[in-house]
Amino acid sequence: MGRSSTREEGTRPRKGHDGPQGDRGTSASGSRAAGRGGRGRRQPSAAPEGGEQPAGPGRGARRPAKGGKRRILRWAASVLALLILGTGGAGYLYYRHLNANIKKEDLTLGDKQMADHKANAAGQTPLNILIIGSDARDSKENQKLGGAKETFGGTPLADVQMLLHLSADRSNISVVSMPRDTMLTMPKCTDPDTKKVYQASTKPVQTNESLGRGGPGCTVAAWYELTGITIDHFMMIDFAGVVSMADAVGGVPVCVDANVYSHGLDGKGSGLKLKEGTTPVKGEQALQWLRTRYGFEDNTDLGRAKAQHQYLNSMVRELRKGTKLTDPGKLMDLAEAATNALTVDKGLDTVKKLYDLAEELKKAPTNRITMTTMPNVYGTGYLSGRVFPKPGEAEQLFRMVREDIPLDGKASERKTPVAKDTSAPVGEIAITVRNATGTDTQGPARGRANTVKDQLTEAGFAKAGVDSQDVEPAATTGILFPSADLEGDAQAAAKALGIPVSQVKKSTGVSGIVLAVGADWREDGAYPAKAGEEKTPDSAGALNGADEEACMHVNPGYTW
Repeated sequence: MGRSSTREEGTRPRKGHDGPQGDRGTSASGSRAAGRGGRGRRQPSAAPEGGEQPAGPGRGARRPAKGGKRRILRWAASVLALLILGTGGAGYLYYRHLNANIKKEDLTLGDKQMADHKANAAGQTPLNILIIGSDARDSKENQKLGGAKETFGGTPLADVQMLLHLSADRSNISVVSMPRDTMLTMPKCTDPDTKKVYQASTKPVQTNESLGRGGPGCTVAAWYELTGITIDHFMMIDFAGVVSMADAVGGVPVCVDANVYSHGLDGKGSGLKLKEGTTPVKGEQALQWLRTRYGFEDNTDLGRAKAQHQYLNSMVRELRKGTKLTDPGKLMDLAEAATNALTVDKGLDTVKKLYDLAEELKKAPTNRITMTTMPNVYGTGYLSGRVFPKPGEAEQLFRMVREDIPLDGKASERKTPVAKDTSAPVGEIAITVRNATGTDTQGPARGRANTVKDQLTEAGFAKAGVDSQDVEPAATTGILFPSADLEGDAQAAAKALGIPVSQVKKSTGVSGIVLAVGADWREDGAYPAKAGEEKTPDSAGALNGADEEACMHVNPGYTW
């Protein structure tokens, strides 16, 4: 894991906001107003003061007899559920109140249309949600929690980025974290409010800067640009939101293998102070845990991601025990905290939609949740300490998510969808072959398009041709088709060349069938088999959601 990925805790790279205080690492911003030209973005609304109180069960009621307590709680929880779903007059008002709390943004601000999901044999499609944590200092609460006064009102950074993938058959969940210091090419983004256009970057940019290029929709576009993974939704939370949610949950057990105090003589650290062993954390202490870098592992963002995975797994286990959700008051607290804390895309803009999403996520058992970090390597020279996707292994992880392959290595009900036999005679199928074999370090392999075209011709595809223009490099060979009536033809070509059907995709960016020969097929011969690539790379640091023995290793320099 090597060197620290930033100069100090809280560094805003190349932005002139370097500050000596605090870990700057996890959270997300519900409002971008202060960080983006002072637009009047609404702050999270609090519960009404004075006047009408939110409707809720059991106000002023006598304490029930002990013997009937469980039955009364079940009844009260049912009533609360009805209120949250908006049935009845006062319940409908409260439902509208919760909906008004939720902040909404556009899903993507990029200029590339994301590909449609490919359904499995049962007609099911996966669900991908990008979870974003912002370090915005745009409110008194966030400024109090964030420290570093010189950063107040600055452009927010997406310091936590996790892609949550729910499998098409709902049997498993995979989570991929991207370190905040990952260097990548930014896509073109247009701010939906100011209409300012941020042109695509010509040099690598740190991924957490995507949030300042128009909002969370640009972070979504950056993920799609790098991974090719279609993203359905995003959810963003800020410092204050993390604290309120942690308080509402009521405490999450976390473990350290030694006494830890994340506070150095130079002021670096989150302030987290825990004794060896397991301790339930909530509120500001939970935020400290999620932000701690100095004190865990080798004091890098990679250790922090590991701590975040352990926290999230533990929180899921606690919530699924159900003990925290039998109290109607706590349910209302959780509903208020969640709706106030979140900024979501417009496809998740109501409590009902969030509830339905939660119901889908609950279908995957805890022991089928797998947390990972994008395989990575450190840069050199002036990019020393910055992170880059690890060649081969990062793409392998992304491909497994794209193809809905479980990261825990267990069997899934997923089957590769294959179009019905509606293809035309191969001699009548027109295919254009492109040479997309270039990489970041190598130019396109000469003659590859012509060679693959010849293979198609030998297989009977007499109308195969070559596009000699320069094309964008592709890590993986793929076949694109523009409409459903050509899907069978495209799959017929894939079958003839031994290309997996999962690499045949619909795209609005082509007018006919296009075969892009990628960097994985630079050499002559048949398409290379991918034996052994169904396994999650060891470098991803996979952690199972049911692992209750996971414990963070404390850096010896931060013990007490």
